[in-house]
Amino acid sequence: MLIGLVGAPNKGKSTLFSALTLAEAEIADYAFTTINPNIGVAYAKRECVEKELGVKCRPRNSLCINGMRQLPVNIIDVAGLVPGAHLGKGMGNQFLNDLANADVLIQVVDITGKTDVHGKQAENQDPAEEVRMVAEEIAQWLAGIIQKHISAISKRSDSDKALAELLSGFRASQEQVKLAAERAFLPLSGINWSADETLKFSRELLKMIKPTIIAANKCDKASSNALEELKKSLPGYTVIGCSAMLELALRKAEKAGVVEIGEKALRIKEGLPKEKKDALEYISRYIDERGTTGVTELLNTAVFDFLSNIVVYPVEDENKYTDHFGNVLPDAVLVKRGSTAFNLAEKVHTDLAKSMKYAVDAKTKMRLAKDHVLKDNDVIKIAAH
Repeated sequence: MLIGLVGAPNKGKSTLFSALTLAEAEIADYAFTTINPNIGVAYAKRECVEKELGVKCRPRNSLCINGMRQLPVNIIDVAGLVPGAHLGKGMGNQFLNDLANADVLIQVVDITGKTDVHGKQAENQDPAEEVRMVAEEIAQWLAGIIQKHISAISKRSDSDKALAELLSGFRASQEQVKLAAERAFLPLSGINWSADETLKFSRELLKMIKPTIIAANKCDKASSNALEELKKSLPGYTVIGCSAMLELALRKAEKAGVVEIGEKALRIKEGLPKEKKDALEYISRYIDERGTTGVTELLNTAVFDFLSNIVVYPVEDENKYTDHFGNVLPDAVLVKRGSTAFNLAEKVHTDLAKSMKYAVDAKTKMRLAKDHVLKDNDVIKIAAH
């Protein structure tokens, strides 16, 4: 699983990346801060099943903090896209190519309207324009790749299969290719589309293979109605307000031990310099008003809603919920909604899947067939030969 951070320059992508990963991505207030893509690990969060079971977990493949299981996912932040990026302007196609393997995109926009689509300081800019510009650049980029191969594709009797093969590297299935062509009212036999037809196809395909969440960044500096106005301007999009800078400051303060993040409030350490204390109190008030900085919501929406993942806990002892070392609920595994017990066995180890006989629901102790469909927060033992 790979989540891509995209957007025009100087919108706060690198700050969001650092807030999600606590990696030291270069951050500055000018365009094209990111020259090489930043790749890191972020953590989606779900309430751990330990409370339901009345045990204390000992995680191996994830973290558990204050009863919240934190599940690692890969994330990539690439350079800002400017109008004409697909033609090589700005940082050019190199960074569009970095997005080829992304399963879902988070586009960061400046909801204050104080930077334009080129990342330069401005006033009263429409962040919806950024969304449309980036979507079009990505569509033009994909259409350009298809057009480079359209002559070869048209010469094949199975041109639909040839197109699907070309697009498999972009995480597109043959079924998605077929559906995109239908929605663009284009034939899949004897493909020899024009540039305009290919662009229509690319727009439809990208909706499926690169679904996009809009991160309305810098909400702490925006007018009170800015978020609702942006949502009205972007029907069909999921728009989430956030402040990457406040989240990053909060995480760094937590790492330094000057603040504790509780379930309901922040606890600020006594004796801090006034400037630091004032800054943390400002963050605390912001969270009290909104409940969150929005950063975790962005990642959770990508992982659980857009990519339809659930969390399942494989164990070896269904009575103690442990592995063979005695670790309680050691692993939390992300699997696609609709996955079976056999799919879970494949995730744990290919040899386990090959020798699997059945599964056991550790909560009910009931025996389950290989094709049993898993539910969120299931605790499962895989029984093998």
